[in-house]
Amino acid sequence: MITLQDCIGMSGLEAREICAIAEHEHLPQMIATELGWVLASTPDGEGRIADMIEDDIAVARMNGRTGRAQELREVLARFRAAHPRITH
Repeated sequence: MITLQDCIGMSGLEAREICAIAEHEHLPQMIATELGWVLASTPDGEGRIADMIEDDIAVARMNGRTGRAQELREVLARFRAAHPRITH
């Protein structure tokens, strides 16, 4: 049987990035993993993932969840470092 961790490993994304996609899109992690894999393999998809994480940061700050906002800033920084093709 293939596990969620197996799928995340094959997606090319980190688990925390998948969690941010799931949070943003209100999806189960397995579906978010598939969405992340598809987006990461398209020309503008990496930028769309970065946008999702930025949106999650804004929502966390709006709701006074400063700890979560900081976690997401770290996720975004690592994502941008791993995906230098992002132009914005």
